[in-house]
Amino acid sequence: RDQVIEALAVSEYTPELAREISSDDIAGRYPKGEVLEAFESLVHKQVRQGILVDLERPDGRKSTDIRTLSMEVGFLPRTHGSAIFTRGATQTISVATLGSAGSAQLVDTMEEDTDKRYMHHYNFPPFSVGDARPMRSAGRREIGHGALAERAIVPMIPDKTQFPYTIRVVSDITSSSGSTSMASVCGSTLSLMDAGVPLRRPVSGIAMGLVIDKDDSGNYQILSDIQDAEDFAGDMDFKVAGTSKGITALQMDIKVKGLTLEILGKALDQAKQGRLSILDSMLKVIDQPRASLSPFAPAIITIQIDPDKIGAVIGKGGETIQGIIADTGVEIDIEDDGQILITSPDQIASDKAIAIIQGLVAEPEIGKVYQVKVVKVLDFGAFVEYLPGKEGMIHISEIADKRIEDIAQEVVVGDQFEAKLIGVDDRGRVKLSKRAANQ
Repeated sequence: RDQVIEALAVSEYTPELAREISSDDIAGRYPKGEVLEAFESLVHKQVRQGILVDLERPDGRKSTDIRTLSMEVGFLPRTHGSAIFTRGATQTISVATLGSAGSAQLVDTMEEDTDKRYMHHYNFPPFSVGDARPMRSAGRREIGHGALAERAIVPMIPDKTQFPYTIRVVSDITSSSGSTSMASVCGSTLSLMDAGVPLRRPVSGIAMGLVIDKDDSGNYQILSDIQDAEDFAGDMDFKVAGTSKGITALQMDIKVKGLTLEILGKALDQAKQGRLSILDSMLKVIDQPRASLSPFAPAIITIQIDPDKIGAVIGKGGETIQGIIADTGVEIDIEDDGQILITSPDQIASDKAIAIIQGLVAEPEIGKVYQVKVVKVLDFGAFVEYLPGKEGMIHISEIADKRIEDIAQEVVVGDQFEAKLIGVDDRGRVKLSKRAANQ
């Protein structure tokens, strides 16, 4: 608040009073706090009078005017999605990052645990209002603004079956003069579209203000896209976010005892006009989500297995799945319905992981030829791995067409060759033949 009052004091808004406040005579007779408080009261009175009587806002706009807009997407090439959204002196940089399904936030409630796939973090650094104080951890304001912008976008996030990624957007406010949370909504939408997230519909947001004559409640002005001075001097801060089809989030702060339905209805109608105007400007920058993801974004491949075979993929104490992850470098998430999500930085690693998993859940097919690896040699035959984690035996008589006296002369541990699966006994033991595969 003090920064706004001091900024007004040195502006052209009240030049004569500004000189009086900074004079040594005034500074010597009254504490600075009392002077600023008196000046604040006067500024508020003049701002309100200008809006109600002169029908002109502090920056010369009419009640429905929106500040100058400027936007850019994809300006950070190394990120998955990025956008700058500027509205007047308010600016945000929003960056979207895509992660694996396992990166979702676990929300523990009294009823049930849920996964949170979309997260929005809002940062309000001191320099955005010209303050040199050190950065602190997020306060209630940052958490509240971030939650509002997050709620505005959540209904438009695609279903997990359509887009299995976990999504995180960080909005950093680089300049603040009102409506930073709604700027974050617009910036989030732009960065998500730049990242290739198939939003159901793009979302925009606007902050509406209100000034009511204290002596005549029928005399009021609803303001679109309020800035700091109008927020402090006005009677309402009404944040509205939504798409071309409807509203996704609302938040209202008022300094009066209540609002009539007439005022609320007009505020919503005026907000819709403003939202759609802003949305049109956004769509001129990027009219739809990008067709492909950033080359730096991880690839997620989905495969489906029999839910009864999930245990075979996980293994005892998670040994099998951890081995696959360590061997291939991928991330693996398994759903209860048997859906497996494989997140990988490259195609080679994901293909390798898929082959291992498919081998673990595959049923042995009689007559099929497998690429096998010898894991153990005995006098009567050789044990081979024909699928990842699955072994069968090749009897000495099935090694070659000729009679073999010493099996060690034909195969050794580590040998790889083709063998045909020729049978499965009643105990589930698999029999293979090298000889049959060569015929």
